[in-house]
Amino acid sequence: MSAVLAAFREAYANALRLHLDSRNQNTLAEGYELGRRALVEGVSILDLTEHHFRLLDELGLLVSPTASAPGTAARARAALEFLLQTLAALDVATRGFLDSTRSYELQRLRAEDLAGRDAFRTALVESLQDGFFVANADGTITEVNSAFGALTGYGPEAAPFRPPHPWTDESEAAYPALGAETTRFVMPARHRDGRRVWLAVSTSSLRSPEDDEHIFVGTVRDVTAEHDARARDHAVSRLTTAVGAATTVAEVLEVGLEELRRAIGAETAVVSVRPNSQTAPQLYVSGPVADPGNDAAAATSGAPGPNTAVSRRVIDARARALLDQARMRPDRAVFPIPEGVASSEGIVARLGETGDAALWVRFAAPRAISPGDWSLFSLLVGHLNLAVQRARNFDQARSTSLTLQRAMLGPIELPPGFAVHYEPALPPLEIGGDWYDVVKLRNGTLGIVVGDCVGRGLSAAVVMGQLRTAAQALLLRGAGPAQLLSELDAVAARIPGAMCTTVCAAILDPMRGLIRYSSAGHMPPVLADPGRTGRLLEGGRAVPLATFDTPQRPEATTALTPGSTLVLFTDGLVEQRGVDIDIRFEELADELSGVAPLRPREVADAVLDRLRPDIGYDDDIAMVVYRQPPRPLRLDIPAEAGRLTGVRRALTAWLSSAAVGQEQAADLVSATNEACTNSIEHAYATGAAGRVVVTAECARGAVHIAVTDTGAWRPLPEDPGTRGRGLAMMRALADEVDIDRTAAGTRVELLAALPSVTFSAASTV
Repeated sequence: MSAVLAAFREAYANALRLHLDSRNQNTLAEGYELGRRALVEGVSILDLTEHHFRLLDELGLLVSPTASAPGTAARARAALEFLLQTLAALDVATRGFLDSTRSYELQRLRAEDLAGRDAFRTALVESLQDGFFVANADGTITEVNSAFGALTGYGPEAAPFRPPHPWTDESEAAYPALGAETTRFVMPARHRDGRRVWLAVSTSSLRSPEDDEHIFVGTVRDVTAEHDARARDHAVSRLTTAVGAATTVAEVLEVGLEELRRAIGAETAVVSVRPNSQTAPQLYVSGPVADPGNDAAAATSGAPGPNTAVSRRVIDARARALLDQARMRPDRAVFPIPEGVASSEGIVARLGETGDAALWVRFAAPRAISPGDWSLFSLLVGHLNLAVQRARNFDQARSTSLTLQRAMLGPIELPPGFAVHYEPALPPLEIGGDWYDVVKLRNGTLGIVVGDCVGRGLSAAVVMGQLRTAAQALLLRGAGPAQLLSELDAVAARIPGAMCTTVCAAILDPMRGLIRYSSAGHMPPVLADPGRTGRLLEGGRAVPLATFDTPQRPEATTALTPGSTLVLFTDGLVEQRGVDIDIRFEELADELSGVAPLRPREVADAVLDRLRPDIGYDDDIAMVVYRQPPRPLRLDIPAEAGRLTGVRRALTAWLSSAAVGQEQAADLVSATNEACTNSIEHAYATGAAGRVVVTAECARGAVHIAVTDTGAWRPLPEDPGTRGRGLAMMRALADEVDIDRTAAGTRVELLAALPSVTFSAASTV
């Protein structure tokens, strides 16, 4: 017995036992492959059948069906099924074809009467259900059957086919190399009608008996359905993974459209969202949006990336109409463009539950859409629709959450001269256990509260919201700092989790330049006079809320120097693991020594940058910065144009120290410069000596600037030409302009109200 036959028998015995132990299609398919192997290795049907029944005898399956147990009979039937599956590949037609292929050249020399063998071979090949081919060593396919033609569109009449073969899909890599052993692979092919199909190829190598050269015989089977099913699963998996982390509609469409376009093989994907009937729809685009037939659009539109907001003019009127029609459809079905034709330019579908969004996908070139394509399109569009709806629900829930969170924070609008910074320790929450409040009181005074509840996150924020509301109510009732904290003791004792909350309360009188404050175990405020190191305000200190009975909480009063800077904060700003807190206080006080020229917002940024640990802040931070109005500015200069540069510089620096915003400060400097220019040019005769006095004062939420001269302004000419617009400019730049002309001279007064500062959560304002 040859080694080849022995190896085959061993493989057959192992496969049969495996099938009897675990019967399924895979073990049955192994029998078919063994039949193909027998075909190649020359194992005869007699050898195979004899070996099979010898194995049945060894396994005890050669018994009468009536005498055997039910389980034995079932195994015997399974063994017979396995034998028949093996013999299917060894049918007489196939074996006759291969035997004739091997001996044809030798038989032709011996027997001229075998001239009809070609017709017989052809009939045998045509009887095969799979596609069949014969190829030589250089890849030229010399013979195919009709089944091969049905699979590729290229039948026997067109053979031979030299590389590259006409069904080759140029978008894919070359075929695997055909070696000496049996080769199996799956390849894409382009059918003659344009369809893309996937083929499972199985080849075997033979030697030509005439010249001993390699030839290859093989079968081809259509596995497009199986491949498309796997591709659909992978495409859906990629899409759901891509949009899984997105939390907004914009993020979903940014990644979803790109993945959708790639999975479908489309050129462009566009989603149109109409928020309401009064506004134009918003467009989200992946891929080039220019109409290939519109050269002007193609030249100007370019190829925006995903989620690019583009004008509706970029897509043509027909596409806009299709998107509008898709939005109005009652169902969410996917339909082709145009409908009712063999080749489609793209697809359109409705998105969303309310009919406010639609999807348009355009192919690079018109193509036929197969049932598998429709299944893929429907799955992908369905998952994209679910992701959009989920993002909308998340947006709505987040908007509601943020509205409630921000309602628990301090005021959205702050009085002039203030800046705040609020930073929770646990994002995405925008609130924590720390809080601040700035409340306008009677007689122009201001109430300031900064507090810190025990803990972090939402539980601490719930306690914070209750204490902040109570503190604000006490301020509005007229409670002073010490009284406020005393009454908060009783409130905190009734709120679970409020014990040991620290609070600093203060009443600020900007007009008198005084601050009254009291602290319940809180970080001391820091006050910095212009040009001096900041100092801690350590008066009025007592224990945190609801810890001990305190008959009367203390209170302290401190004067505020004009232009001084006051900072109230929570411990998250200064506490750092491994660093003495006194060192952190010194750093804060040192940073405040040079902030007099800065605006309150810039002071907050400078403090945060100076004190920020390398790993960032790890606790909630609430910080309030206040700038006391500086001393009034007075400039007395000669009436000379060259002096105006110094006036502008001095006034700019003063306005900055008065916490006037940059844009408003620039307007006031320009208006003041125009008033000074008028005094210099119109109040004094050419060459005459004169002076101009500029004063500026910040009080009661407004800036007052006056420009005074002792001359007499010349009247404007009837036709001033390009000049004479100074008064109009001043009135445009200031809220109020008043000009008082007397025998002693002219006084121009400019008034500008300081606007409230708008606070944005988790930021500095």
